[in-house]
Amino acid sequence: MLRRHLWIAAVSALTTGVVPVRAETVTVTIEKMMFSPAEISARPGDTIEWINKDILAHTATMKGDWEVVIPPGKSGSVVLKATIPVDYYCRFHPNMKGRISMPAQ
Repeated sequence: MLRRHLWIAAVSALTTGVVPVRAETVTVTIEKMMFSPAEISARPGDTIEWINKDILAHTATMKGDWEVVIPPGKSGSVVLKATIPVDYYCRFHPNMKGRISMPAQ
């Protein structure tokens, strides 16, 4: 009986065009005291990875939510939970700013 319900659900999903979206990894490079690209597009569940190519440590900080410390020559990541645009910055270098926006549906 369970097998039949799963089969019906699968056929229904295929015929209605509903396909789950897979989570992706979006990469941001830190170089010359800048996030590049400064603005990215990501969905909840996506992983944002920062790669630090500078000789200084940096952070990717969303005030009141998360902070990722990224040592020189290393990387750090966070799984995006927000469903609204997110502004972030480097706590060590507040002039470094980035934005994560949500793609159009």
